Amino acid sequence: MTRALPVTREENFPEWYLAVVRDADMAETSAVRGCMVIKPWGWGVWELIQGELDRRIKETGHENCYFPLFIPLRFLAKEAQHVEGFAKEMAVVTHHRLKTIDGVLQVDPEAELEEPLVVRPTSETIIGDTFQRWVQSYRDLPLLINQWANVVRWEMRTRLFLRTAEFLWQEGHTAHADAAEAMDETLRMLEVYRQFCETVLAMPVVAGEKPENERFPGAVSTYSVEAMMQDGKALQAGTSHYLGTHFAEAQNIRYQTSDGQLAFCHTTSWGVSTRLVGGVIMTHGDDDGLRLPPAIAPRQVVIVPMLRDKPEDAAVLDYCEELRAELVARHGAFGPVRVLVDKKPLKSADKRWNWVRRGAPLIVEVGPRDVAGGNVTYMRRDRLRNGDKVISQSSSRGDFVAGVTALLAEIQASLFAEAKQRLEANIRSDLTSFDDIAAYFGPSTDEESDVFKGWVRVAWCKPTGAALEQVEERLKSLKLTIRNAPLDQSGSFGPCVFTGAPGVEEILVARAY
Repeated sequence: MTRALPVTREENFPEWYLAVVRDADMAETSAVRGCMVIKPWGWGVWELIQGELDRRIKETGHENCYFPLFIPLRFLAKEAQHVEGFAKEMAVVTHHRLKTIDGVLQVDPEAELEEPLVVRPTSETIIGDTFQRWVQSYRDLPLLINQWANVVRWEMRTRLFLRTAEFLWQEGHTAHADAAEAMDETLRMLEVYRQFCETVLAMPVVAGEKPENERFPGAVSTYSVEAMMQDGKALQAGTSHYLGTHFAEAQNIRYQTSDGQLAFCHTTSWGVSTRLVGGVIMTHGDDDGLRLPPAIAPRQVVIVPMLRDKPEDAAVLDYCEELRAELVARHGAFGPVRVLVDKKPLKSADKRWNWVRRGAPLIVEVGPRDVAGGNVTYMRRDRLRNGDKVISQSSSRGDFVAGVTALLAEIQASLFAEAKQRLEANIRSDLTSFDDIAAYFGPSTDEESDVFKGWVRVAWCKPTGAALEQVEERLKSLKLTIRNAPLDQSGSFGPCVFTGAPGVEEILVARAY
């Protein structure tokens, strides 16, 4: 079977992923170790993700602002638990000038900073310092802000979009008068992420609470939305944290209550990043490349003129431009249709497969016969093939233009339904012991870890401290982690798969990115 990519998912999923990123023209490695260059098509996807999520964040009452990239070391030193969680990943600026010495450009030894600056790994500490000035009274609460920014975490093993030394994200930070209000905010934003993943990215997720050992450093509670990739591994698609008063106490974020007393604020933080792009690739891609949900496709409809260096080429081009103009004028669930006429001087077949690899939802091919008959011939990227055969459909131009928004909505729903079926079919709930889990997932070698295995949902007794560390080590030996305890708990639990004690909740266990 001829495919558009040099490797299939079944042959080598990691190589397939990199082939999609490359051949879909999404991103490439940069001259800076561990960092990436996001190319226009990949950036177009991120822009649409950013725009739609930003709208939802603002609809929930948050305002955007921006905080410095550099964080004074003393700010981080105030929050020992927080710093410990990121210490190995922090990039530190110690000098402020370069100098040519003996003909070599190097760090000026006389330009050492009085205090080292950490390149932002996350912004809780510097935002906390700001909040303690912004919050004086109960009238200033709740304080709801968000920022879109870049973050640096010095990762040793990187993979484009999924884990890079520098990545892009949004991070929300809020301050509240009490724990109940802050917890409501934490769960509200978790639900925003869940809905966003499912309705915009067409990526089904499971929302739940992280175990104690997986909490954000310094948090009281951490929640996540977890998505299943086509290799069965989990991808943490977003997190929301209730921070209690820990950061408020470290940064002295206090407010005067209505009866004149001083109290510490309860704070939250939450965020998603460019790893969502990687999640979309691994959720929807096939052996021909990327398949983009229309909601985040920079070009939802691509029109490819079938040109043959003949006199009728002019009529074909005119027809394509007229079709584009009609489509752009249409409005629907996705707003004005994002449409492009590909006029590049390449063979029509090459252009077609270029857009197949990029995942354009609708690829329209227009030739002289279409012009003569007033028709269009198109391919749906979600249903490109029937076995070896590429499927194309024909429609009158008027019907295609009238129905394009409904067709895009159908593609969006089709991709979600396919991913939802995969998720639900591959969560096992019949394993009752750790030996069952070990037998299901198999050895922990790198080769075996790439064999498809889904997730398991099992009961546990929610151990803490040393008992939890023992559970973590047993799972680590199989390259497994607890993803979260789903919010939709049954209320009736079997024995803990790790200890045999009565279970108190169910958790998801999986290999993960």
